[in-house]
Amino acid sequence: MLPYRSLRISVKGRNYLIFSSGAHNAPGHQGSSVCSILISSPLSPLYSVARTLGISAALRGRVQERMSKNGVASRGKVLTIDTMNPTVKKVEYAVRGPIVQRAVQIEKELKEGVKKPFSEVIKANIGDAHAMGQQPITFFRQVLALCSYPELLNDNSFPDDAKSRARRILKSCGGSSLGAYSASQGLDCVRQDVASYIERRDGGVPSDPDNIYLTTGASDGIVTMLKLLVCGEGEARTGIMISIPQYPLYSAALAELGAVQINYYLNEEQCWSMDISELHRALEEARRHCNPRALCIINPGNPTGQVQSRQCIEDVIRFAAKERLFLMADEVYQDNVYADGCQFHSFKKVLFEMGPEYSSAVELASFHSTSKCYMGECGFRGGYMEVINMDGEVKDQLNKLVSVRLCPPVPGQALMDLVVNSPQPGEPSYNSFIKERTATLGALAEKARLTEQILNTVPGISCNPVQGAMYSFPLITLPDRAIREAQEMGQAPDMFYCMKMLEETGICLVPGSGFGQKEGTYHFRMTILPSTDKLKILLEKVKEFHQQFTQQYS
Repeated sequence: MLPYRSLRISVKGRNYLIFSSGAHNAPGHQGSSVCSILISSPLSPLYSVARTLGISAALRGRVQERMSKNGVASRGKVLTIDTMNPTVKKVEYAVRGPIVQRAVQIEKELKEGVKKPFSEVIKANIGDAHAMGQQPITFFRQVLALCSYPELLNDNSFPDDAKSRARRILKSCGGSSLGAYSASQGLDCVRQDVASYIERRDGGVPSDPDNIYLTTGASDGIVTMLKLLVCGEGEARTGIMISIPQYPLYSAALAELGAVQINYYLNEEQCWSMDISELHRALEEARRHCNPRALCIINPGNPTGQVQSRQCIEDVIRFAAKERLFLMADEVYQDNVYADGCQFHSFKKVLFEMGPEYSSAVELASFHSTSKCYMGECGFRGGYMEVINMDGEVKDQLNKLVSVRLCPPVPGQALMDLVVNSPQPGEPSYNSFIKERTATLGALAEKARLTEQILNTVPGISCNPVQGAMYSFPLITLPDRAIREAQEMGQAPDMFYCMKMLEETGICLVPGSGFGQKEGTYHFRMTILPSTDKLKILLEKVKEFHQQFTQQYS
């Protein structure tokens, strides 16, 4: 019996198995293969292929041939780097990128006893407050404990206002259990409390619970809105305007969705303010090759720490109205305002105070989260978004889209409720809550000032005031020789700088190139979250490293 080879092939969604005898030198065959084909369709597009098994390498990704010892083919991988979704390969997220992966490796090396010029890795790369030592708010954890284990409602050590919050949340849950699914839009009682909170925050501007969507952190809401916005092909493809520097969630989501990223640059010389003339420039250039449909704003800013003025917000709203752009306001740092003379203004409040010409026309989605501000509860993944002036039919589609993911984590929803329905004057937990909240925000304000002050003493580093949020984004001057060496290694110069700092000091920062920056400028992002004592050590190490780095490459 002649030995057989087999080849499994997929063409246009149909599977084929080709059997070929190995009788290349059999009499009468003149070196040709004798082939038989098992096909899954009566009409085979493989007729020409069947005459020979000389498959071109160009079919890589569609043809997988694996010969075993007995001549039977084994199945190749269905999903390979060549056959996976190409947009996913374009996604980058610097906050947890290569430098952070190396930091994790170094931590393991230290535990294994590998000698380093430092004893610990200080991760200043991400806004994870509790991981950096910030303490949770007692009241929040008490209510969550009661919700998670209702038997504790009989324990007299818990205050009455914590118990009443827990009972109300549990009553809204299926089976009075935090473990049950909620409605896709979120628990009714939480959405009502979010709407009431927004009305109080915005001085009485009405908020409809039906416009509130509870989300898995703010990121979930942002990506959901982008999914609704992105459409078209070629020059009609949706373009989304994002600030540069930006939080990499935006560029990553746009890459995954295949949208066009439209960069507008913040003005570093004016403390990272927004410039309407820059918005016009970016918009006009983008209209030559895509269809701009939305404008994203982060206020207070990440990674830049600026707080936009009310006048700036008004100008942005007028711009969006004139150019017919959907507004997306990322306001997750709304309690993190430190600088004298700065104040948080919600886009919704300003929009409605500008009158019906704008409040009845401009489409707006705003976002908040439990992960930042004084809470720092990143792991619970709680958040909300509010939509304003959304088309009714689009809202139906939004409801359908959020139903696909069933519901956000219910413990995160419960935590979001506590943020917007915190203890009030006269309640048992009010004084301790205010004391903890004030202490946390006061410490962040002090660390913001400390960061700016110390970094600005270093020749070659220039740091704008950290007006809000949780980060500084200083400008760094790098020697030409260091820039050339980085380029020869295929690295961005500030990545080269930050990687060197990690290896020599144990400090993990994120290079500015991961957030976007003007050509020829270099930065790094650093959180202000470490404890004050550790932050001073960190800043002193940054100072020493920069001086040594500059000397080494000068």
